[in-house]
Amino acid sequence: MDAVAELMHGRRTAVLTGAGISTDSGIPDYRGEGAPTRTPMTVQDFLSDERKRKRYWAGSHLGWRHFASAQPNAGHRTLARLENAGLVTGVVTQNVDGLHRRAGSSRVVELHGSMDTVSCLDCGQVFARQAVAEQLERANPWLETSDAVRIAPDGDADVEEVERFTLPVCTVCGGRLKPDVVFFGELVPAPRFAQAAALVARSELLLVVGSSLAVNSGIRLLEQARRRGLPIVVVNRGATKGDARAAHKLDAGASETLAELAERLLP
Repeated sequence: MDAVAELMHGRRTAVLTGAGISTDSGIPDYRGEGAPTRTPMTVQDFLSDERKRKRYWAGSHLGWRHFASAQPNAGHRTLARLENAGLVTGVVTQNVDGLHRRAGSSRVVELHGSMDTVSCLDCGQVFARQAVAEQLERANPWLETSDAVRIAPDGDADVEEVERFTLPVCTVCGGRLKPDVVFFGELVPAPRFAQAAALVARSELLLVVGSSLAVNSGIRLLEQARRRGLPIVVVNRGATKGDARAAHKLDAGASETLAELAERLLP
C-alpha cells in the first residue's frame, strides 16, 4: 500500500472501474467469487427475438427498481474526493449504475452506457427510465416486484413468466425501446471510447479498481497506458488480465483500499 501511494503521489491518475467497486452498494459482481453463472442478453437476440426482448424487459424492470435504489459507497465517494483534490483526472467506468456521478465525480466516462435513459430504436427518441418504468407497470400490473428479486450488475433480474408480458413502446412512433447500455456483442460507441482514451492520455498513471479486465474495452485502455509508459496499478479481488502489465497488484476490496490510499495521499 505504501509503495502504491508513493507511486501515485504527484501523478495525475486516471481510474478505470468495474463491477467490483459497486459490490459494497449491494450490486453483485459478474465474475467474482460466488457470482452466479449467467448468460447475458446479446444485442443480436434482443433485436431478432420478441420473446427474448420480453424476458429482458421483464427482468430489467424488476432489477432496475432495486438497482435504482442502490447508494454510492465509500469507494465511489473516495474517488470523488481524490478528483476534487486534483489527484484523479477522471473515472472511466464499465458500470451502468450511475453511482460515480451520484457520489460527486464530475469527469466520468460511462463506457457501457447508463440505465438512466432508454432510446427508441426506430425514431431515436430518448426517454427517462422512470417514464418507461411507469408505462411497464401500467401495462403489467401483475408483474411481481418482490424484494427477493436477484439482480445483476447490468440491472437485470431472473423472471420466468414472460408470455403475457407487454413490452414497452415508444410513445412517439410506437417503435422498439432499448436501455442506453451496451449489450454483449455490441460495440462501445467510438466517440465515447475516444473520450475515455483522451482521459487516459492526459494522465500519468492508470489505476484499475474492481475489474477483471475480461472485457475488450478495458484491455484496450490498459494497453494504451502501457504503450505510453504509464505505471499501472490494479486493485481487484482475484486475478485479472492486466496483472502481468501492472507495476503493483493489490488483491483486495475496492472501498477499503481506496480509503487507505486516500489517507496517505490527502493532506
